[in-house]
Amino acid sequence: MQVELLDRRSWVTRRQLANAIFEWIEAWYNPRRRHSALGYRSPIDYETLQPAATAAA
Repeated sequence: MQVELLDRRSWVTRRQLANAIFEWIEAWYNPRRRHSALGYRSPIDYETLQPAATAAA
């Protein structure tokens, strides 16, 4: 987060910073980053594969 968000710009208010951090976490970090527990897939990719695996079983 430091390199990808905080070092790239400055914010006028703490509220703007808080909103930027929240958006970064909820819109990018949580749904799109790869997780080792999911076979190094993002949660979005993993969820896309799950219905196919369930239907095949």
